[in-house]
Order: sequence, then structure tokens, then C-alpha cells
Amino acid sequence: MTFLADMGISPLTVEWLERQGHEAVHLLERGAAQARDPDILQWAREEDRILLTHDLDFSELVAASQGDLPSVIVFRLRDMTPDSVNEHLDRVLTRHPQPLEKGAIFSVQEGRIRWRSIPFENRENG
Repeated sequence: MTFLADMGISPLTVEWLERQGHEAVHLLERGAAQARDPDILQWAREEDRILLTHDLDFSELVAASQGDLPSVIVFRLRDMTPDSVNEHLDRVLTRHPQPLEKGAIFSVQEGRIRWRSIPFENRENG
């Protein structure tokens, strides 16, 4: 799998992913520390990368797009140290590889992983 790490994710997590055999890049490596969220999401889409973030705005951007997007993993952890993020990320990778590959948005909290496939289904009343 390939990943794009937002600024709130440590470069040490990118190194950990690479040691696990994945391809990963951090915004710092691109000189894009000040990039806007829509631009970051567009890069992830164009490069078919799973976006790693702790920025809740990405959930709203994905929902508003109503299109096929690469997966987004939003970490909502009290402990955002690389060891904690890596441990939780390993759980997502191990337990949910198919949704990650097909497109899903994940919310990762201590002891809880929730996900929803994208594109989101349109539901009408009536």
C-alpha cells in the first residue's frame, strides 16, 4: 500500500511504514508543510495514496466530494506519539485491508476503529 502523511503525523510513522514494506511519503519531504487540505486530498487521490491525518476536516472534504477517493485514516488519539500511532495503524492494516484498498474513511480512537466505505451512498427519504 502507499501512504501520504499529513503534518500531524510523525515522519517516524512514515519510516515505520517503509520498514513494513509499504511506500510512504510525508508532506515535509515534499516541502508542502503549509499545503491546504483540498490540495493534500487531491495529491492523495491522484497518486492513489492512503491519507494519514489527525485533522477532522478531511472527513468533511471526503463527504462533500461524493466521489471515489483513496482511503483516509483519521487518528483521534489522546496519545499521538509515533509508537501509539504505529500500534493503531498496524491494527487497521491487519484487520481492514480490503476496505483500505477499495476506499474507506477510518476513525481511529483508543480501543475503537470505525470505518465507512466511500463513495458514501446517497439515501433518500420517501
